[in-house]
Amino acid sequence: MKLLLKWLLSATALIALSELHPGIEVANFAVALSAALVIGLLNLLLRPLLVLLTLPVTVLSLGLFVFVINAFLFWMAAELLNDFRVDSFGDALVGSLIYSALGMLIDSALKQLFPPQ
Repeated sequence: MKLLLKWLLSATALIALSELHPGIEVANFAVALSAALVIGLLNLLLRPLLVLLTLPVTVLSLGLFVFVINAFLFWMAAELLNDFRVDSFGDALVGSLIYSALGMLIDSALKQLFPPQ
């Protein structure tokens, strides 16, 4: 139940993000659901590998390169889906930052609804 609710709220966050930032466009809620799923899968499967491969750069940049990785995965999700559009890498960077902040709010709210047992 918690996973389904997180997925729905993440899709809602993508819709809100497309309203907040003009460089990001989500056609409808079904596309937002698909995009949230693709972003989640990319973060699950590719992000650890990319973080490991770019560890020296990440250490030298004091961890700031992780933002570039997040933006790349956000942009990649937009490239994989037809009706989810990100205009530029800068828009992907801003979008991934806002989406991550909204994701933290969602996680915080879900922890209140579903306390750990």
